[in-house]
Amino acid sequence: MSATIINLIIQIVSGAIGGNVAGSLFKNIVLSPLLKTISGAVGGGLGGTILQSLIPALGSAASSGGVDIGTALGNAAGGGVTGAIVTVAVALIKNALVKKA
Repeated sequence: MSATIINLIIQIVSGAIGGNVAGSLFKNIVLSPLLKTISGAVGGGLGGTILQSLIPALGSAASSGGVDIGTALGNAAGGGVTGAIVTVAVALIKNALVKKA
């Protein structure tokens, strides 16, 4: 399996975990567990990919053909943080729409 695909999988999984952690830390986030997981995974995949293009060191192992632990940890951290941010943003938007109605 390509290192780029492995990096993306790490970002998506850590994003899903980050979304669920954010949902459990902030009690005002009222989302179903499935929605927390999906929004976190999407945020982790997209955010991790954007971070990887902004910080070339995160993608350096992909160009060399291997996966090292530093790259994997960087992708996991980036995916987890961006997954949590997107989950919080989705919850805030959902709460604002519910208050309007």
